[in-house]
Amino acid sequence: MYLPILILIIIVAIALILIVMVQNPKGGGLSSTFGGGGQNIGGVQNTNNFLDRTTWTLAIAMFALILLSNFAIDRGNANNTPDLTNTLDGVETTAPATTTTPDTTKDSVQ
Repeated sequence: MYLPILILIIIVAIALILIVMVQNPKGGGLSSTFGGGGQNIGGVQNTNNFLDRTTWTLAIAMFALILLSNFAIDRGNANNTPDLTNTLDGVETTAPATTTTPDTTKDSVQ
């Protein structure tokens, strides 16, 4: 279930990048400094409204898909504790090494 949502997120992200890059800057910035600011010719305002609505729609869709993907992630068991019951299958266990302690009673000087 997670993979289709991830593919939709990638598609929406690419579409959002493309829509934002197509838009004209709305005011200020470098475009108005060089004399191109604020001149709408021949229906550009309607295109800007369409691009604005599309940007908002894609942004809301992206937000909703990201929230939905959080619920679609497989988290394993419910209490998030690892299952350690089969970890020692097939592993030979050896007896712990015995260590001898030196007898210090012979060498002690009184």
